Amino acid sequence: MFDLITGQTRHIPSKPGVSILISMSAQAALLGAILVPVLFFTGALPEVPTMMAFVVEASAPPPPPPPPPPPAAKSPAPASAKPAPSPGAAPVEPPSTIQPERPNDEGDIGVPGGVEGGIPGGVPGGFVGGLPGDIPPPPPPAPPPPPPRAPVRVGGQIEAPALIRKVDPIYPDVAVSARIRGVVILEANVDRDGYVVDVKVLRTASRLLDGAAITAVRQWQYRPLVLNGSPEPFVLTVVLTFNLVEDS
Repeated sequence: MFDLITGQTRHIPSKPGVSILISMSAQAALLGAILVPVLFFTGALPEVPTMMAFVVEASAPPPPPPPPPPPAAKSPAPASAKPAPSPGAAPVEPPSTIQPERPNDEGDIGVPGGVEGGIPGGVPGGFVGGLPGDIPPPPPPAPPPPPPRAPVRVGGQIEAPALIRKVDPIYPDVAVSARIRGVVILEANVDRDGYVVDVKVLRTASRLLDGAAITAVRQWQYRPLVLNGSPEPFVLTVVLTFNLVEDS
């Protein structure tokens, strides 16, 4: 130690062979101490088989299921009786064979068994001697409906019904200014209800006065004219006078 402080070292020579021998002896002793117990216990342990297998006999498979019962035999359906076809009905089933159409001979006189003197194509039980030659004429056409009755003209024994609504004519201002006077005679057609439906001028005074008279009479209404218990249209004559009142 003092050599290290003073800086002076001293090397002690060693023998390399002795050190190697001591190291090998120590390793051998350590290895022997480990292997000897292991070998001791290894010899005492039982041998374990490398593979253990158990063989069990397989159980017998279950028996197969019984076969299904055979299907019940279907009883044949009773054949329905086919109705007898009517003579004029069309065939339902196609015919097995098709007969050629019989040509129309000129000597064909109709159904066998016809009556002598009948017409071609007659049937048994027809009229003896055939149909009569003269065909009766068709019935005459129905007569046309009677024309509507003309309106009854009032006069003589037929009195005019009472006037229940009267409208006085308006004197036109132009006629008053022109001092036009006159008498207008009209023919009025009255329906079954008493209303005036048409007016015709029989005598004119002037165009202004005629128009005023027609306008007024068209608004008149009479009582219905009853003949034999039923109302009837009628015709009557109406006279209207247009006159100016003179100033006194």
